[in-house]
Amino acid sequence: MTVETSETLKAIGVTTLSDALDRLGIEGQCLGIMPFDRSMSLAGRAFTIKMLPVGTAGGSVGDYIDDVEPGQIVAIDNNGRMDATVWGDILTMVADRRKIGGTVIDGVCRDIGRSIEVNYPIFARGNTMRTGKDRVTAASYNVPVQIAGTRVAPGDWIVGDADGVVVLPAERLEEIIGVAKQIADSEAKIRNAVLDGARLDKAREQLRYHTLQSRSSQ
Repeated sequence: MTVETSETLKAIGVTTLSDALDRLGIEGQCLGIMPFDRSMSLAGRAFTIKMLPVGTAGGSVGDYIDDVEPGQIVAIDNNGRMDATVWGDILTMVADRRKIGGTVIDGVCRDIGRSIEVNYPIFARGNTMRTGKDRVTAASYNVPVQIAGTRVAPGDWIVGDADGVVVLPAERLEEIIGVAKQIADSEAKIRNAVLDGARLDKAREQLRYHTLQSRSSQ
């Protein structure tokens, strides 16, 4: 079921899922988090990590990786920091070998060449060379975190493609998918109508295009 759901979400796509979230009044868009290669995509359940400044006790930024299940998405909350990386070459190598579904970072990573080489999807605010070692530490695992201000609970669904990242609360997944499919169907009918010679404004009016993303009153 998990693999089937992942493929369904990838096929729907982030923009349509974002519209469905808007219609349902769910804040699930992780603005500013983008892939390093626009061909990358991901969809899976979240394994969450909360990073904090290292303090005096020390700590690690990556010893959790062997606890992540195949297909899960590593979601790292580093509070948007741009000065300390929390993911690099070795983590990419291990994650790819373990068939982890991808990594989403509210912050930055490094060694992006490896992720592009093996086509391991990483979504982040950017990349830099500066290590997070002795600067940040993984403080807690599988707790609610924030990615670009969006709440991510362990087991929530994360979907990413060339247009960015959305988070789908696990308890509302089927509802979100249902609404997203309705939106996709209406947009497909508009495209077909235009290809058949209809005016765009008329096709949009007939299929209620301007209400597709509007929050439902129900």
